[in-house]
Amino acid sequence: MRSPTNIARHELIGLDVVVVDANNKSLIGIEGEIVDETKNTFVIQTKIGEKNVLKKGASFKTKINNQEIIIKGDILVGRPEDRIKK
Repeated sequence: MRSPTNIARHELIGLDVVVVDANNKSLIGIEGEIVDETKNTFVIQTKIGEKNVLKKGASFKTKINNQEIIIKGDILVGRPEDRIKK
């Protein structure tokens, strides 16, 4: 089960997120559901379409068990299937 302490080891597709910080400042404020994940990016479905957001250098806010948490994208860089095995 996903929890704030183990979120980095779980599947992130389906989570609602908001980009709260990014090296590319134009990405800040993007919000929606993660619909795909690659080694270096999230594909976020927003109200106006899909946006690709680099994990590295970004921070994402989400809610797990009614608790808001911020996830640093730098710790999520890597293939999702490898991250889940850790």
